[in-house]
Amino acid sequence: MIELKDVDAASASFLAQLQGPDDGQPVTLVNTFVAPQGQVDEVISVWRQDSLIMKAQPGLVSAQLYRGIGDSHVLTNVAVWESLSALRNAFNTPEFQKTLPLYPDGSVAYPSLMRKEAVPGVCVA
Repeated sequence: MIELKDVDAASASFLAQLQGPDDGQPVTLVNTFVAPQGQVDEVISVWRQDSLIMKAQPGLVSAQLYRGIGDSHVLTNVAVWESLSALRNAFNTPEFQKTLPLYPDGSVAYPSLMRKEAVPGVCVA
């Protein structure tokens, strides 16, 4: 089963962020996985299953999985949702929740909710 951990233990946890108020603005889920030794392909297989469930839910704009190069055990999912409520509703579906125990033991995920940040001369929000 996968273990959810927070990247920033000093701020609101992912689950607290997920339950927060929805202002109707898009939200991006950045979820970094660390797969157990030798089980990256198994993690990808389960991620595919849960992503197909998410893809069928209202509000998913896009999703992309990134894999670390070389012998990395790191995967990062970047998924854009129309709103926090859409992500929350999808995350709480029984179908999605049933996929979490399918991840290989020792799998760890570090999910964070993000919004675009404008940086003058570099990027726009």
